[in-house]
Amino acid sequence: MNFTVIIPSRYQSSRLPGKPLIDLAGCSMIERVWIQATKSGANKIIIATDDRRIEDACSGFNANVCLTSSLHQSGTDRLAEVIEKMCIPEDEIIINVQGDEPLIPVENIVQVATLLEKDPDAFMATLSTPITSIDEFKDPNVVKVVADNINNALYFSRSAIPFDRDNTQKSELRITSVYQRHIGLYGYRAGFLKTFSNWEPSDLEQLEKLEQLRVLSHGYKIKIEQAKIAPPAGIDTHEDVARVEKLLAL
Repeated sequence: MNFTVIIPSRYQSSRLPGKPLIDLAGCSMIERVWIQATKSGANKIIIATDDRRIEDACSGFNANVCLTSSLHQSGTDRLAEVIEKMCIPEDEIIINVQGDEPLIPVENIVQVATLLEKDPDAFMATLSTPITSIDEFKDPNVVKVVADNINNALYFSRSAIPFDRDNTQKSELRITSVYQRHIGLYGYRAGFLKTFSNWEPSDLEQLEKLEQLRVLSHGYKIKIEQAKIAPPAGIDTHEDVARVEKLLAL
């Protein structure tokens, strides 16, 4: 299976400035993400950044870096620029690995790539993991997803979906496998990324602040499976840094 991993990496972060270059047990965060990607069997791994400091750090561990515009509103737009600049073929499978997930399971990357390889009519793929608590189900920061019986996403929302009409006491809601949390790991066909970046944000996307709804709004399907290995949370705060360092020390 041939696929390319692109890792978008921005220096600026409101909660954790310089996040990609934070040291995690002797390696920068961006290097640890890159290391995980190298284990996936990808035929090419590209770090996409708009910052020379990140470019210099990545050159230190011999990563392939593409310097991109600082004006992009999303990581998806940054990926589209990389595809254009590096003349990546339109049928190439592209896996977008977030630059703040140094512990991402290699199996997740391979699973998303396999979803696209198995369905030549699919342009995009992603993963989910079971919701395990009422608090998680109600949390608007936890993106929920529902899918059909042939692994196509029907909708993504910050609201609690699907809604159990017959259960009036949400504290008594019985959590089952139908309740799924979306994982922000995406696979695309390179040509579709260029198409996507030319679309204006959809109404649903702007309401929910979820970019993947732009795809569903234009009538394209998103393949989705439950992750074979649930990924640990990424890094957004200093507390997250301490948590990851403890895991790395095990």
